Amino acid sequence: MAVCFMIMPFGRKATQVEPSSSAPGEIDFNPLWDRAFAPTIQSLGYDPVRADQDTGALIVTQMIERLYFADLVLADMTIPNGNVYYEVGVRQAAKRTGCVLLAADWSKPLFDVAQLRTVRYPLKEGNIEAETARLVSEAIKGPIEALSRGDSPVFASIKGYPTNPDPAAASTMKDVMAQTAALQGKVRAVRATPKSGRMAEAQALAGRSINPRTAPTDAIALIRLVRDSVDTREDWAWLADFIEKLPPDLANLEDARDTYAFALANSGRPTEAIAKLEELIALSGPTPERLGLLGGRYKRLFANAKDEDKPDFLDSAIDAYERGMELDLNQYYCPSNLPRLYRQRKRDGDEVRADIVAKVVLAACERAEKLGVADEWLKQTLLGAAFDAGDCEKAEKLAAEFKSRPGERWKITSTIGDLELSKNQAEDREIKDRLQAVLATLQSS
Repeated sequence: MAVCFMIMPFGRKATQVEPSSSAPGEIDFNPLWDRAFAPTIQSLGYDPVRADQDTGALIVTQMIERLYFADLVLADMTIPNGNVYYEVGVRQAAKRTGCVLLAADWSKPLFDVAQLRTVRYPLKEGNIEAETARLVSEAIKGPIEALSRGDSPVFASIKGYPTNPDPAAASTMKDVMAQTAALQGKVRAVRATPKSGRMAEAQALAGRSINPRTAPTDAIALIRLVRDSVDTREDWAWLADFIEKLPPDLANLEDARDTYAFALANSGRPTEAIAKLEELIALSGPTPERLGLLGGRYKRLFANAKDEDKPDFLDSAIDAYERGMELDLNQYYCPSNLPRLYRQRKRDGDEVRADIVAKVVLAACERAEKLGVADEWLKQTLLGAAFDAGDCEKAEKLAAEFKSRPGERWKITSTIGDLELSKNQAEDREIKDRLQAVLATLQSS
């Protein structure tokens, strides 16, 4: 009998998406294999083999042999998994046909794979009960048969691959890569420019390099160059305007849309930024950064709103930050904003929530410190979390560190208002007095 080799995660894995009515928080991939995939493969006339069924991990050569010699390869792309992505690439480069991608209907694969045809199946619960398995099988059986006969992207893109690639196509691609190399050299030169003149150089290079024939990778390189050179609100406004004027195929690239929302958020256009962020999240999925930006825009609207509008904006800010926190507790930006917002809202249970989240942020920041995470705002976030948690010893220690580094005073100045708010929200008189002393130390350094 023919053999089907299945590439997929195994065991129980987090889905890494927001919990919702259509996406479970976790999937148990073992019953997904046992009850849905394996029976479907057998019904198609193949012996089903899963990558992890051997005792011990396959070494690379054995894995590659199986990927090459299998009559059919199926790959579940529902959650980002480095091994699965690598193995799909090997199969698509090795064999013209017989590689089919599968994914839950709510999943959002990473950008390159998102462009490939994928068989979608319904998956509303992660334990894979009998009815779920039946629906999965019904959704994938017919499309697997059809797509298994299609050419892989490698064979479809490179005419004559692997033995007789088209020399003209090779020459054209080399010309394109030479142009990209030249542009990347100019980008490196701008990055080497002193900070005071970098934004002007970045704007000039971006302005003269974009045209209808610009490759998407080149456009993204220019957008990132400008983004990394930004220094003022006016710079953010320039970047938003630049992206608005890009050809549609470039402006609609995910990285461009992400940066556009970020630029709107930082150029004083919070309402437009919220609309773009909501659209981006709907199309490409949530991330802690996107939800953090969304929460920040609502927080800004809350701060400036009339009294009757404040509760709605406050609830929206909290909701966005909570969703970002739930995606990854180690990403501390979203939860770092929550304790002060909970204490401003003052609903039943908000004080308890504030205490818990403050401790979560402290733990996440301390973990990042131990791992050597390159975040220039880490110490400042940790200081804010210490204030929120009422951890006076930690706050005093961090204040002493900032006092010994006068070059970083601006980081404290930019958020002294948040620290003042945290101090005022402390209910214990002794803690409040100690935090006030820390504030005095920071303001005098």
